Amino acid sequence: MKKTLSTLVMTGLATMAQADMTVQNVAYEIDGKPFQGVLVFDDSVSTPRPGVLMVPNWMGVTEQAAEKAAKVAGSEYVVFVADMYGKDIRPQSADEAGAAATVVRSDRPLMRHRVNAALSVLRDQADTVPLQTDNLVAIGFCFGGGAVLELARSGTEIKGVVSFHGNLDTPTPEDAKAIKMPVLVLHGADDPFVPQEQVSAFEDEMRNAKVDWQLISYGGAVHSFSDPYAAMTGKAEYHPLVAKRAFGAMRQFFNEVLIP
Repeated sequence: MKKTLSTLVMTGLATMAQADMTVQNVAYEIDGKPFQGVLVFDDSVSTPRPGVLMVPNWMGVTEQAAEKAAKVAGSEYVVFVADMYGKDIRPQSADEAGAAATVVRSDRPLMRHRVNAALSVLRDQADTVPLQTDNLVAIGFCFGGGAVLELARSGTEIKGVVSFHGNLDTPTPEDAKAIKMPVLVLHGADDPFVPQEQVSAFEDEMRNAKVDWQLISYGGAVHSFSDPYAAMTGKAEYHPLVAKRAFGAMRQFFNEVLIP
């Protein structure tokens, strides 16, 4: 697939309204198994740009994920949407997504392996797209937020990671000592899926490991606050104002950690 996305509107992300984005499938393998992510960039820009690895929510690689990637990319970044399940696993319902996500979440070494493999695929795109391979960050949403935190805990060296309403728990909190990058967590203060006990444990984990970390807790926000398609009232629900604030915090973080 290669197509353009024009005039995609998503509250909270600042991009040029008329920008044409190139969206193309990228096939790759992990341990002999086929995967397929999506590369999103403005091909009218010829200068090399920083790269953003994006791990989507538990629905995986979808049109909605590509929309969000296009808005993150703008004319400033090259975004690669990671496939965490495999090319043949494309959830069509919450039940299917939950089953697919559970397989990966219950095996953190597998999660780390797949997210690191996707990062390598992003680096490889420098062969065809103007990309600064030494200037990379990772972001994730919900399930993907937990995945990029595991990327950090794996000891990988990139410029930083950002978790949007992601799971903060890990079976191996001592691995935080391996984190070599700044961490930004954007959290809904009323998220029923990430309760205060999990937040407190994460804060202790970061403090004990002396990580360069930030956690912004948004009052009145629940899970999936950045997702215009989320509509589980009081549980997983879009919050336009908080989404705007959170994406602003992400961009401020990018401006701080990325090489100018």
